[in-house]
Amino acid sequence: MSHLTFARKDFLAQVPDWVPLKTDDTVMYSGMVEIALGSALVFTPEKYKRNVGKVAAAFFTAVFPGNISQFVHKRNAFGLNPDLKRFVQLLFQPALVYWAARSTGNID
Repeated sequence: MSHLTFARKDFLAQVPDWVPLKTDDTVMYSGMVEIALGSALVFTPEKYKRNVGKVAAAFFTAVFPGNISQFVHKRNAFGLNPDLKRFVQLLFQPALVYWAARSTGNID
């Protein structure tokens, strides 16, 4: 929900320059996808959880270039002003990918 409301400006800092869509549209679409994926992870029947987990892990992997872009271009957002904080943020995205895969039974 934060993509669509109060943190929208911060998410704009993560959109890489090479994305062919308008920056604001990219933030809105990615927010909608995250809401859909989060809902699917909660409400999908057990027999489809693994597939939803794979899609969520793929999505978290696909948006990782945004975190890299924020670090490389030194864009301040989310209170990540010094380079060290932006670098540490990079370590959390692989954790999200792992969590999405592990929590849905894709990794034992």
